[in-house]
Amino acid sequence: MNSEELTELAQQLRVDSVRVADTAGSGHPTSSMSAADLMAALLANHLRYDFDRPDHPGNDRLIFSKGHASPLLYSMYLAAGAIDEEEFRTYRTLGSRLEGHPTPRLPWVDVATGSLGQGLPVGVGMALAGQRLGHTPYRVWVLSGDSEMAEGSVWEAIEHAGDQHLDSVTLVIDVNRLGQRGPTRHQRDLDAYGRRLRAFGWHTVEIDGHDMDAVDAAFDEAKSTLRKPTAIIAGTRKGRGVHTVEDREGMHGKPLPDAASAIEELGGRRSIRVPVARPAEPETAPRTRHGSDTVELPRYDVGDEVATRDAFGKALAALGTAREDVVVLDGEVGDSTRAEFFAKEHPERYFECYIAEQQMVAAAVGMQALGLSPYASTFAAFLTRAHDFVRMAAVSRASLTLVGSHAGVAIGQDGPSQMGLEDLAMFRAIPGSTVLHPCDANQAAQLVATTHELSGVRYLRTLRGKTPVIYGPDERFPIGGSRTLRRSDADRVTLIGAGTTVHECVAAADALAREGIAVRVIDLYSVKPADETALAAAADDTDCLITVEDHHPEGGIGDAVAEVFADGRPAPKRLVRLAVGNVPGSATPEEQLRSAGIDAESVAAAVRLLVDRIMV
Repeated sequence: MNSEELTELAQQLRVDSVRVADTAGSGHPTSSMSAADLMAALLANHLRYDFDRPDHPGNDRLIFSKGHASPLLYSMYLAAGAIDEEEFRTYRTLGSRLEGHPTPRLPWVDVATGSLGQGLPVGVGMALAGQRLGHTPYRVWVLSGDSEMAEGSVWEAIEHAGDQHLDSVTLVIDVNRLGQRGPTRHQRDLDAYGRRLRAFGWHTVEIDGHDMDAVDAAFDEAKSTLRKPTAIIAGTRKGRGVHTVEDREGMHGKPLPDAASAIEELGGRRSIRVPVARPAEPETAPRTRHGSDTVELPRYDVGDEVATRDAFGKALAALGTAREDVVVLDGEVGDSTRAEFFAKEHPERYFECYIAEQQMVAAAVGMQALGLSPYASTFAAFLTRAHDFVRMAAVSRASLTLVGSHAGVAIGQDGPSQMGLEDLAMFRAIPGSTVLHPCDANQAAQLVATTHELSGVRYLRTLRGKTPVIYGPDERFPIGGSRTLRRSDADRVTLIGAGTTVHECVAAADALAREGIAVRVIDLYSVKPADETALAAAADDTDCLITVEDHHPEGGIGDAVAEVFADGRPAPKRLVRLAVGNVPGSATPEEQLRSAGIDAESVAAAVRLLVDRIMV
């Protein structure tokens, strides 16, 4: 389209944004109006996308990081013929695919946005996959608001994109000066953004975002720039084209006061349809989840002592050999998480994200949107930094595995800053998540392979220290299952652990057996979903459950077990929780477990107390 046609299209996008928000009675039309010229030029002249084939591997990736501008995105879909007027008018209504912020309920939306600062990190992940894994022709376009440029995650992404020379990435910054409550930090100082971006190795183009010739030329410049990502820094005016709201405070997130007059001021409704250019075919076939029929997992002998993190790393390398879609990301601790085992065997599919956990998780979310199967690992404690990205991954219906090593006080002398003691609670709270905590090497290896076949967010918790191998290499561990390691008809108490505490529970049970106290022991390796059948049977048989966990008491194994009985089924008379109730210091692993009251001796003492005071 030429400039005049693009200007008409931009006005159509503004009108449609105004009227759809007016119909819904809510939304962000003024934030949409500022970026309409930018997106009109992109849609008509630069985007390569087959709306009939949203899974086409050559499709460009368009991410509305400023997801509140969804009226603009949906107006683009209407102009492209992807949706019709009837669906367009369902915006923000119950059951509509056109939600207040975009989600993958729409097939053309790769990831959910709206939590600001996430779009560019996700786009960087997509570009990394395209750069490393084959000659893919797609470009990654990210529309960002100026407010979200204050987010630290954005600068993690900017640094990573510059360092990796991701020239397929174009960041379009809609510098409309106004945030939700007033002016942004730099207002309309375009060079303030440009100086910072150039310092990270970006090419920048600073333009008037309402000058259509300049906008169109900026996109051409971005496409022709090599070995540098490009930022188009566009000065715009919020509410552009309607004098009662243009560049005025207090209009964020509200329909226009008089939509009819605004539409008239914008020139009225139009019905332009845009024939969006089709993508090129990729030079290489996309990677798939299929591969070898078998995964040659590492095998460990019962009685060996092996850290579950070691088993994870070796199993992951084996999985990568069998499945070409597996990619691994790590936060500069691969030698500790043991992701380095994968890196040595499959270097082209290993992505070092450095100490930028938000970028790491975001990149994994971006890669899974391309059909890859990401495994992202760091210390369990450090995944808390990326919790919002995990939360939004679930909103995105993302499918990926996150691995947290060095869990619990059992890591020893490094102290509390390195101890994951909140991670089970964090991941259990994610809708649709699977939370796994293996206690030995063979179990860990099997669960690594199992996670590849699952959907949603999966979390695997691994241990720094060595633990005894108690399961054979051919045993299977279904999701939602458990293992009963000690059982008799005379059981008076059930001990429930996972990871390190399984071995403490077994040792306590063996000591108690020598005293004539029969105790059942359950390895609850599947923390979510938990094994309701085994737990209900244990409650019925012993009437007393004791959970033992290397985690804070809130949200972990104790709560997982308690929730099994929240539906009204017969509950045990006693449910006792042994957990890390304090902030630890530095000590040996053995001292840490003892201090927290979750070592074998403490567990045995708790059982004796219950037997003496309650059950006689």
